[in-house]
Amino acid sequence: MKLVFSVLLITILCAFTLPLDNNNTANNPFFQEWKTPYQTPPYNEIKNEHFLPALIEGMRKQKAEVDGIINNPVEPTFENTIEALEKSGELLTKVNNVFSNLLSANTNNELQNISQESSPLLSKHYDDINLNEKLFSRIKTLYDKKNTLTLNSEQKRLLERYFKDFTRRGANLNAEEKDKFRKINEELSALSLKFNENVLKETNSFMLIIDDENDLSGLPASAINAAKEEAVAKGYENKWVFTLQGPSYRSFIRYANNRSLREKIYKASNQIANNDNEYDNKTIVQKIISLRSQKAKLLGFKTFADYVLDDYMAKNPQRVYDFLLKLWEPVIIKAGREIQDLKEFAVSEGNTSKFEPWDLSYYAQKLKKAKYNLDDEMLRPYFKLENVFTGLFAIVNKLYGIQLVERKDIPVYNEDVKVFEVKDSEGRHLGLLYADYFPRDNKQGGAWCGVLRDQNNLNGIITSPVTFNVGSLSKPTSDKPSLLTLREVETLYHEFGHALNNLFSNVTYPRLTGANVAWDFIELPSQIMENWATDPEVLRMYAKHYQTGEAIPDELIKKIKDAELYNIGIATTSSLLFPALIDMDYHTRTDDSLFDIRAFEEKTFSKYNLVQELGSPYPSTQNGHIMPETGGYAAGYYSYIWAAVLDADAFELFQEKGLFNKDVAYSFKKNILEKGNSDDPLVLYKLYRGREPKVDALLKKLGVN
Repeated sequence: MKLVFSVLLITILCAFTLPLDNNNTANNPFFQEWKTPYQTPPYNEIKNEHFLPALIEGMRKQKAEVDGIINNPVEPTFENTIEALEKSGELLTKVNNVFSNLLSANTNNELQNISQESSPLLSKHYDDINLNEKLFSRIKTLYDKKNTLTLNSEQKRLLERYFKDFTRRGANLNAEEKDKFRKINEELSALSLKFNENVLKETNSFMLIIDDENDLSGLPASAINAAKEEAVAKGYENKWVFTLQGPSYRSFIRYANNRSLREKIYKASNQIANNDNEYDNKTIVQKIISLRSQKAKLLGFKTFADYVLDDYMAKNPQRVYDFLLKLWEPVIIKAGREIQDLKEFAVSEGNTSKFEPWDLSYYAQKLKKAKYNLDDEMLRPYFKLENVFTGLFAIVNKLYGIQLVERKDIPVYNEDVKVFEVKDSEGRHLGLLYADYFPRDNKQGGAWCGVLRDQNNLNGIITSPVTFNVGSLSKPTSDKPSLLTLREVETLYHEFGHALNNLFSNVTYPRLTGANVAWDFIELPSQIMENWATDPEVLRMYAKHYQTGEAIPDELIKKIKDAELYNIGIATTSSLLFPALIDMDYHTRTDDSLFDIRAFEEKTFSKYNLVQELGSPYPSTQNGHIMPETGGYAAGYYSYIWAAVLDADAFELFQEKGLFNKDVAYSFKKNILEKGNSDDPLVLYKLYRGREPKVDALLKKLGVN
């Protein structure tokens, strides 16, 4: 699941002069104090034309602020250099956080054009500050004498982070190398924008239009009704339309009896941006991988993975490979057995054709129903979105004492969006959460969490966080509310865990706040929340039938628990381990030349003996986690399974002490959720757990111990 944290905007940006375009500035909301509750974005006033002038003015203002730091005749101090950098760029960060969110969650052609125009300006902006010799000299002076400075632990951490950030962004390069570095960053930024646009456009270009009702055989009524409404919305009367949006695609691939149509929609999904047309991303992927390799070598690293991991918990590629391959062997064996079970079941069902990837989800649902008398449609009535929210709020209230109250007086960017005020155990304002959960043609697929405003306590003034969760869950229809699958429930819990990380943050400096942590630590707060979603005690709290209000029956809860390990080998292989391995293979390349992406993928499938029936998990041309710079997971996709070790080990303490044990919850909140990046992740984890993490709990959870 994708995460968007505008990490680059939390760092210091640029130093070059741009004139302010005075057109429409008087009515530009970004140049005025926001009178909305908690100074939230006035989306009802913000127009597309406001962004570019505000971005330019934000860069101009920060240039002046950074120039003031560089030209300060006073010897560098923590306050006049590091704190001053933290305080700079307020307008730019404010504008870009709003813009980035809309670009991903509610985009249009005009916003995409603005992004294309502003991207090279911002790329230069970032590089001008990161590559400024005078500024880096001030930072290095402080870093070299850090042990003699009177700094608290958070200030020392911030100084260390700035020094490392600047060195990793080219501050030590010579003039010629800096010029190359700038060009690489600018090209990567442009390629990333084009990559995302191609994925979105190709996703939206496909429709499976059905006019024969017989082709709907096997599909649940909820999917049929949704397809009918989609057809009407797209101007097709008396037809049904299925798309590549998550809920629509998943329903069809799992339930449709028409095998040829399953093949059609599967291949359309699997080949997104890989069709040798105007939206093809293969060349873009080649260039991104090559440029990253060049960038890493400029900075003195053997590969891009070495560069990335030097700043993560794992530290180096070999440690990641050792970790992944230790899990790969037992998990791929388990996946192979599960595939064989599905193939045998398919034959028993009369399928004498070769078992293909578009058969996997279909027969997986059927076999699950046969073995456990359980499928997603049996559970949907108990997972009404509003009930899931109510239950989730009750859980975090029991754990942490917080309350969430919907605020209808705060402007939103789309009618699907809801806003919740989060209050602490004393009823005091803690922050705001925007929830945007339904798919749209103008929204990127997947699910993610981000920020509109980071928590900080600069100048002793508390700035409360504003965070958002975005997803593509099952939409309501004309006759039913939004009824989720169990996996969608877990996704909602997952993203809410990220939101808690932002909401509970209690640090002084924005650079260290919330989820601005090592990337292989970032998934702990989110993944641990998923454990509560399916706990029997918790299910009884929130899983109520949307029509009768009756709690989910114990027999259904038992079926959920009995089926907990069903096809877990397939799921872990295709969604976690294999994407992590191919990510590492891409980013440990030492050859900077362009290469055949299809051949590379096929070679990787063979190298790891990937089960053919799994198809091509998360193909490179649409992998929004590792390919575009905005994805954040390049050479870091392993973070999900790495964090699975942490979350299983961390949740085990709740299992030992009690699911809602106040002491354990307080320790997790105090040592993990509140601390952000104010200390080393392993130090924080040990403060919570009392020891380093162990893999045992995960192996047990995967059923391979």
